[in-house]
Amino acid sequence: MKLPLYQVDAFTHQVFAGNPAAVCPLESWIDEAVMQAIAAENNLAETAFFVKTEKGFDIRWFTPTVEVDLCGHATMASAHVLFQHLNYHQDKIVFSSRSGDLIVAKTEYGYEMDFPAQPTESCEQFNEAEEAFGVRPIECHGNQDYLLVFENEDIIRELDPDLTALKTWEKRGVIVTARGDQTDFVNRFFAPNCGIDEDPVTGSAFTQLTPYWAKKLDKTTLSAKQISKRGGDVQVTLLGDRVLIRGECVSYLEGHIHI
Repeated sequence: MKLPLYQVDAFTHQVFAGNPAAVCPLESWIDEAVMQAIAAENNLAETAFFVKTEKGFDIRWFTPTVEVDLCGHATMASAHVLFQHLNYHQDKIVFSSRSGDLIVAKTEYGYEMDFPAQPTESCEQFNEAEEAFGVRPIECHGNQDYLLVFENEDIIRELDPDLTALKTWEKRGVIVTARGDQTDFVNRFFAPNCGIDEDPVTGSAFTQLTPYWAKKLDKTTLSAKQISKRGGDVQVTLLGDRVLIRGECVSYLEGHIHI
């Protein structure tokens, strides 16, 4: 079996920045164990697989260890592959997923993803957070991931969590965030339960971050930066129960997998 493979850096305009994702277009679905093995071999935060349908495309995402219900950067990377490499000529792509329909539009500044918002609820993770991060957050929230709010950007930059401790937490991952010095907010993302110690730029995290910061700052369009080592710039807008997530992509690799 020979499969096409692309690697794309998302949420950046230059290679070696943003979040790398592998993308495998398929003519039809292959065995789930093979997709998981490919993701493990790629050893990136996510590998996306998609198949054409009458409506658009079905999409699935795998970390090196598990399949996940939602991934932003690999969805944007998949759209980039369709637009830039596979001669997709329409303005928008509809990806059907476990998390519903995800819409990606091509714009003059890159790509705009239309995802369902994930409002958060307060939780009591303060003691566990202080134990894992060495700093007590000022707020704790949760939905698909935990959302921990800290005092300032410097704290977010300096956090060095106990990843073994985070593996005992029940949700997919942990978002840490604070008001930004040069942007409306900054964030980082840790998901050791999914085989990702720290994700460079986590598109799906902004489905929780956007409604939180929109309410906190009383504005619907915000600028953000995920301040991982690679880093990524993200623009977001809250539109009712949807979030628009904007960024750029750049192609890094094109090849084939031989199985």
